[in-house]
Amino acid sequence: MATRVLSSSPKLLNNLRSFIKPLNSASAASASPLNFDEKPELSTVEKQHPIATTLHQPTTTLDLDDHQKLFASVPTLKLLRSSVNLGLASNETFVDFGMWVMNSRLMETPLLRDIVLKTVKHTFFEHFCAGETTTEAGECVRKIQEAGLRGMLVYAVEHTSDNAGCDRNLEGFLQSVEFAKSLPPSSVSFVIAKITAICPISLLKRMSDLLRWQYKDSSLNLPWKLNTLPIFTDSSPLYHTLQRPQPLTAQEESDLELAHQRLLKLCQKCAQYNVPLTIDAEDTSIQPAIDYFTYSSAIMYNKDDNPIVYGTMQAYLKDARERLFNTARTAEKLGIPMGFKLVRGAYMSSETKLASSLGFDSPVHNTIQDTHACFNDCASFMIEKIADGYGGLVLATHNLESGKLAASKARNLGIEKGNQKLEFAQLYGMSEALSFGLRNAGFQVSKYLPYGPVDMVMPYLLRRAEENRGLLSTSSLDRTLMGKELKRRLKSLQFAKPEMAASAAGSMKIEIGTP
Repeated sequence: MATRVLSSSPKLLNNLRSFIKPLNSASAASASPLNFDEKPELSTVEKQHPIATTLHQPTTTLDLDDHQKLFASVPTLKLLRSSVNLGLASNETFVDFGMWVMNSRLMETPLLRDIVLKTVKHTFFEHFCAGETTTEAGECVRKIQEAGLRGMLVYAVEHTSDNAGCDRNLEGFLQSVEFAKSLPPSSVSFVIAKITAICPISLLKRMSDLLRWQYKDSSLNLPWKLNTLPIFTDSSPLYHTLQRPQPLTAQEESDLELAHQRLLKLCQKCAQYNVPLTIDAEDTSIQPAIDYFTYSSAIMYNKDDNPIVYGTMQAYLKDARERLFNTARTAEKLGIPMGFKLVRGAYMSSETKLASSLGFDSPVHNTIQDTHACFNDCASFMIEKIADGYGGLVLATHNLESGKLAASKARNLGIEKGNQKLEFAQLYGMSEALSFGLRNAGFQVSKYLPYGPVDMVMPYLLRRAEENRGLLSTSSLDRTLMGKELKRRLKSLQFAKPEMAASAAGSMKIEIGTP
């Protein structure tokens, strides 16, 4: 296995615990959520701008009301299709019926399956995905670049259970990196990968059990373990592993080495082409192993203030704030430029059900307000780090208030327009008003672009439907603004002089005809 580059002794974690106390998101309004008894080598920005006193109401206002300006780069037909698709996606009865069909035995009938997949392709797939092939995805990247946005390329393969499948998936990820390099400069901000696609999920569960138990009992020796950054805190959920797990078998260790080599090959390709790689997060049953892979790779490839490997933090977890602060501070102390993608999370129902079945409290925040507060605190913390010249951050949010707060924070700390270390991101086909508003304010904004055959991307689409119905239902701002803009364009034709209307109609035909 790879050469160790620093000590991964549990003493490092104990040292961190000595100055980090449990964080209370509910106190953000009155006192800093960063209640450190001793702050190790605080940056200049951290001293001058305590998080709790700077994450106020935004002073930099994003213009999310001017629908003409927001959607100026969007062709009329695409605007109409988007409005219709978002309307359908916000209808829970329609979504429930669609999910029932997709998960029923009706899909075993070839003719019906073909009809359903073709229907999905020309509706939700075209709205939320970049295409089936790299050619289609490349065309999508070029279009959003013309609109002032960037793309996060996602070869949308999911879980796998054998090494042959892992090898095939790795080739898909490598091709995605090479493809990104072939597109116009700066049009692709990141390539996204899932560890579950290059390491059998059963092995990830075994590794996670062993890592959790080692955190409980530091005497447990894991001979396969490489150097890493802190994965747990004292508030992390450990109930998945209630008894001491058996060591990895020889076959499991061999499979782990293969998985590790796959990830290193992908990281090497990203470093060679200078295309940052973001590792997606999963549920807490396997997230420890995913963080282990991510951080051990970051130690090897994140150098010279250039984070190549980014981890993902899910702010809906109660331990997210403390884990982020713990991991980022440790990485900074060791001279490792760490990048993070900050999201809210997408496994709330399953996390709560599992914890409840084992007799434990959910690892997810009790209220949505707590999740928002955690996300905003984590964003503020990393924005301050970036302002002080450390690390990288992708703020993946559809929440308008979080977007406004982060934009205000960045401006107040003097983060210049176009700073490559700060990226806002939204899913393709969602939160268009926020994306264009942030773009108009001068920030780097990316769209998460999954691509691949419809049947391969189906798990992604079902997850969007099942886990983000509330989010889709709150997409009323986009639908409202799109409706106003469509009415404006129609009215501009209705009240124009005949010759001007004819000219405008001709222009609209060209616009509508745009693929």
